[in-house]
Amino acid sequence: MELVWLYLLLVSLALMNDQVHATILTSTIVQTALARGAVCLDGKPPSYSFYKGSGSGHNNWIVYLEGGGWCISKEDCVTRSLKYLGTTYRGVQNVSGIFDDDINLNPDFYNWNKVYVHYCDGSSFMSDIEQVDPVTKLTYRGARIYNVVMEELLAKGLGTADNAMLAGSSAGGLATILHCDMFTTLLPHAKRVKCVSDSGFFIHGKDFIGVELRENNFSHAVVATHELTNSLPCTCTSKINPEWCLFPENLVDNIKTPLFMIESAFDQYQIQHHLAPAVGGYEEWYNCTTNIKLCNATQLGIMKDFRRAFIETVMRLNKSPSRGIFVHSCLRHMHIFTKNGWIDSSGNVLANKTIGEAVGDWYFDRSTFNEIDIQNDSPWNCTST
Repeated sequence: MELVWLYLLLVSLALMNDQVHATILTSTIVQTALARGAVCLDGKPPSYSFYKGSGSGHNNWIVYLEGGGWCISKEDCVTRSLKYLGTTYRGVQNVSGIFDDDINLNPDFYNWNKVYVHYCDGSSFMSDIEQVDPVTKLTYRGARIYNVVMEELLAKGLGTADNAMLAGSSAGGLATILHCDMFTTLLPHAKRVKCVSDSGFFIHGKDFIGVELRENNFSHAVVATHELTNSLPCTCTSKINPEWCLFPENLVDNIKTPLFMIESAFDQYQIQHHLAPAVGGYEEWYNCTTNIKLCNATQLGIMKDFRRAFIETVMRLNKSPSRGIFVHSCLRHMHIFTKNGWIDSSGNVLANKTIGEAVGDWYFDRSTFNEIDIQNDSPWNCTST
């Protein structure tokens, strides 16, 4: 359950670092979900938060999939079901970045319709187990949640969108990769449909330390707990071990829809949870991965090795003219729903562009963007969490 609390801590600190200005989204419970069995882990209906577009953006849509890790065992899912990321969200969402309604802070998307889909299934919106667990009474129905939310949004105006984007951060960034092409098929008449995955590229690192940890505690655990073997893309599962099809490096090359990936080569979450337990333990690494000034020489060396493995993995992807890539060197995880991640110029800048500028130019075909920071081999304390 520490993964959930880490996610909530990262989100809270990121929002605290933002200016006072934020866009306020009110949650909507999907009333039709119960009849469809499209429910959260605890059996309650899912929800989303909505901001209505206006003016030139009235027929343009961003659908954002929330992140928050995964539950990796029945016991873990029981614990998760009692918290924020396992049940209906009924509150108000304060967000900025790509959600910002200020033209000066978000000139390309400020007046679009924006949807924040709350995450309550623990499987990156992929699970679909028919039977309710007879012991825990939990339901694993992430894919159904995704489908009923999309159906409601299509009826609300998404179905006639001129421009649309599917986006998400962390586990939601992985969900964006997994659902990207299916999202496009929902909008056959849209002029432009693209996907943005923020911190969703979780590497396998088969030749890098901690591979057993990443396989056992991530790919195997998530696929087994949520019975995802038949839900993952057959373009991948027909070729390799289906459990490895949760690693985006095995998925991205098969995606036809234009995809933009925003990543840190020193991804804070991956270093904390997919690396540190294999080289000393989470507790030993906690201070280092929250403030690089507290890292010792050995830890910095291991982080540099992770960076090398991460960049090598990204660079092995097939070249695609429609794909955008922004890989920087700040120690952080998640970017696009906070002002300091979206338009901050103190560290998250490549080719003289902030993340917001790079995504906007790529989305509207003003220019391509494919930049990886290969100059800095050490992590930075930017304005990140």
